[in-house]
This record gives sequence, structure tokens and C-alpha cells, in this order.
Amino acid sequence: MSKVHIIHENPEWLPPLATALNDAGVPFEDWYLEGGSFDFSAAPPGGVFYNRMSASSHTRGHEFSPEYTASVLAWLGFHGRRVINDGRALELELSKVKQYAALAACGVRVPRTVVAVGRDAVRKAAHAFGAPLILKPNRGGKGAGVQLFQSLDALDGYLDSDAYDIGRDGTVLIQEYIQSADSSIIRNEFVNRQLVYAVRVDTSQGFELCPADVCAIEDLACPVGECPAAKFQILEGFTHPNHAKFTAFMAANGIEVAGIEMILDADGTAWTYDVNTNTNYNSDAEVAAGIAGTSKSGMGALARFLGGELRAQAAIRSAAE
Repeated sequence: MSKVHIIHENPEWLPPLATALNDAGVPFEDWYLEGGSFDFSAAPPGGVFYNRMSASSHTRGHEFSPEYTASVLAWLGFHGRRVINDGRALELELSKVKQYAALAACGVRVPRTVVAVGRDAVRKAAHAFGAPLILKPNRGGKGAGVQLFQSLDALDGYLDSDAYDIGRDGTVLIQEYIQSADSSIIRNEFVNRQLVYAVRVDTSQGFELCPADVCAIEDLACPVGECPAAKFQILEGFTHPNHAKFTAFMAANGIEVAGIEMILDADGTAWTYDVNTNTNYNSDAEVAAGIAGTSKSGMGALARFLGGELRAQAAIRSAAE
């Protein structure tokens, strides 16, 4: 029986999608690529393959999962299998520099960025850049390693400490700090290159912005009535001129499912700084918006899309027989 194959390395992110697929009656199988092997000379199974490999896999001890996945995707592509978020998408998932190049090619504004390798090169480039600045690994994931420095003295202290994080590939970005009017970013969620919804994300407490429920850190000591506003809030009816550019960017780079993050500065100018091809959705925000568990939810839209692609592949196979 043909099914959807979910390529991933983090079982904790799987249950919401599995629930949505079961609710939609879509047969699926998870393909856990922490490691493994495949016979390149053999044909892969039939069906639809959804790539959910994450740039943050190394933070869970899965050092080489993305590289292994790249080989698997090449094998699937060689055999003509239907892959959602193909090898080109994975390449961009693993490199912010490549993201910026691809976004800029589609007319999307990205922050001024300097790329450096080596502690001394980072220090020299940062001092030439000037504070305030953002320091981030080229390949991090979940916002890991993203630091804001208001002074160069603070930056030097960080570079000389054990906390200095160069990410998985050793490439570090020195980036212009874009000040949001309300300490937030907007994450635009796309499925089948169509906007599902946009989410306002409060960044006042830092940059680790993974929207999945398993990434949340609850403040259990927060008194009733004194808790801060929800970190993730769906913006009903939000539209932006960047959305058409994002669609063109995805079409040019093998991306069909993504969360694309941008900041609106005090003048209302949009700056796009991150693309997540392994996107997750926040259930609390969906409950507050009244769409949790429906086809309008992120996972609901994704399950509907995957089911439609599975049926399309079955129709193609039937027509060929």
C-alpha cells in the first residue's frame, strides 16, 4: 500500500503530525534517519516522501543525520520519487548564507551580514561592523547560539568564553540588529507554497523561537493574572507584499513547506532573516485562534496536502498501468 514517508531525526516532533494524518485518514510511516543504510542500486518504496530533517539535529546528538538525508534524497530523486522539500530545500535548511542568497535573488530584503570563520576573523569582522550586532551560527537551528551584543566589550567576553557557539559548520554570521517596534518577529507559515497563517512571536526573552510545544519552557512560578502575553499569537488576516516573493523563492528552491521569519522595523520595513523548512506549529496559539484540530491548523493543512499528493501519485501510477 502506498503511503507518506516522513523523513526525520526527532521523534518528539512527530506526534502532532501523526495525529493530523490519522485524523485525515492518510497512511504514513516515519523514517527515522538518525543513522542507517540503504542500497542505492535498489528501488525505493512507492509513495510520497516528506523531508523534515532539521538543522538542529546535532544538538540532539545526531551529528550526521542531515548528510545522510542528503544521500537518501539524492537516491529518491534518481528514482523519480515524489519528494516534498527536496535536496535543494535541505541545502538551504543547513545554511543561512545560502538562504540569504536565494531570498535576495527573489527580491527579499535581508539584513546586512558579514560571514567569518575562525575566532580571530569573527572578532576582527565584528569590531569593523560595530555594535549593536547579532552573532549567529550559519547552521544552528531553533535559534540556538543567536546572541545580541550591545557593546564590543561584551562581544569580546563572549568570544573568549566557553559559551562561544560556532554551530555545526564553524561559520559565524555577524549581522545587523534590526530593532522591532514591539520586540517581536513574524513567522509566516506556508504549506504547498500557500500561506496558512502568520504568527507574531515575542522575542523579548531571547531568540530560541522553536514553536513546537516540546520546545516550550513554562514558568511554573508565574502568579495568576501576572503571566506575560502568549509568546506565539496568530495574526488573523495578516498579509504582506513579501508573501508573493516568498512563494517565488520557495518555487525556485524545491521548498513546499516552510516557516519564514521576518522583522518589521520602526518604519514598517520588513527584513527576512530565517527560513525553516522543518516547520512546527504552536498548539496554544492555534487554540487561542480557534483553529486547533481543524483543517485550518498548521498540521491539518499539512496532512491535507500530503494526502492530496499521495492520491495524485496513485492516479499517475494507475494511468500508467
